[in-house]
Amino acid sequence: MDAVLFDFSGTLFRVESTDAWLRGAMVGSRTALSDTELTAAARALEAVGALPGGGDPARVPEELAETWQVRDRSAALHRAAYTGLSRQVPLPDPALHDALYDRHMTPAAWAPYPDAPQVLRALGERGIPVGVVSNIGWDLRPVFREHGLDRYVDTYVLSFEHGIQKPDPRLFATACEALGADPRRTLMVGDNRVADGGAGALGCAVHFVDHLPVADRPAGLLPVLELVS
Repeated sequence: MDAVLFDFSGTLFRVESTDAWLRGAMVGSRTALSDTELTAAARALEAVGALPGGGDPARVPEELAETWQVRDRSAALHRAAYTGLSRQVPLPDPALHDALYDRHMTPAAWAPYPDAPQVLRALGERGIPVGVVSNIGWDLRPVFREHGLDRYVDTYVLSFEHGIQKPDPRLFATACEALGADPRRTLMVGDNRVADGGAGALGCAVHFVDHLPVADRPAGLLPVLELVS
């Protein structure tokens, strides 16, 4: 393989639990919730899919349906989609909805999968360039820097910076061009068969991993090293 492309959320990193997300957003807030109230609010937020990276909502409200479909094309659309979902849940302070969105963009809200550093380091040692191709509405580079993994990434291709989103093959083509890689000798690794599977239209090989909590997927990325050998 000439190069490996990785998705971000659910592939290399996983966002914190909804409970931790809500607790983190409330730090410094004048609003206080009892443990019972906080647990109930976290469950409600999880049910509506308000946490980016935490799972898609079971049902998107009609008034958000159009925005939801194109949410990853700009920062404004991404924020509108997810704060719109969180506002389906009454919170004691309306400002918490924006605080929740801001919280999920912090490096502290994300943890790499246990084998991500090993796999990225091994690819670097083999001289195989790495790109991150993500449907996202904000700059994830600080997350990689904070966790010491930015040194292993040669290019980032983020949907909101290009105004297009996976599975549009143009996003994968942009990454391959940046890496000087032939798509037919490039591997795309992701957790979404529709979005990440779009790389197949270019001739890329595609490998899927399960979008699981970090503790439940200790070695899901290791097969990548065999696929590129």
